[in-house]
Amino acid sequence: MKIVLASANKGKIAEFEKLMPNDEVIAFSEILGKIEIDEDQDSFKGNAIKKARTIYDLLMEKDFKDVIVISDDSGITVPVLNNEPGIYSARYAGLNASDKENNTKLIENLNKINLKRTAAFYTACIAIIYNNETYTVHGWMHGDVINKEMGEGGFGYDPMFIPTGFDKTLGELGYEAKKEFSHRTKALNLAKKVLDVIL
Repeated sequence: MKIVLASANKGKIAEFEKLMPNDEVIAFSEILGKIEIDEDQDSFKGNAIKKARTIYDLLMEKDFKDVIVISDDSGITVPVLNNEPGIYSARYAGLNASDKENNTKLIENLNKINLKRTAAFYTACIAIIYNNETYTVHGWMHGDVINKEMGEGGFGYDPMFIPTGFDKTLGELGYEAKKEFSHRTKALNLAKKVLDVIL
């Protein structure tokens, strides 16, 4: 089955490829070229559906058959910071901000209220479109965010996030540990169950 990812995020694409080794996973850009999708919805679910629907409709216009489009919208939420960055995680420090710039802004905002560590959680929503039907699932990972970066692994806010039950950040734990319990792994396991039913 050809699975087209409605994402241009290299970290996410690599993660999906590792999590789905038996499927042909390709980024939409390999078929459609570069497309900017405005993530203007007010929830992870809304943005995930919009991304998947945009790519699915474009593939249908090109007469693709028997294709599944999967999109993911995810981010980190820090309740004490009015639930920031939330759906703005990828652009917390501005449009096209780097991971480093986003992390720096989060560290600055934690330091403003003198917090070295506080509760936080990751959310991942996966949207699946197949035969013009839309399905969504969610996964969460809880833990704490700290006011510094530790470790070189992962991407995004991983070097600042210590998952519940661990004493190291995701940046220190590395991918093999993270994939066992990450928000995206949990959502993807549910997505696989959806695919088992609809295919």
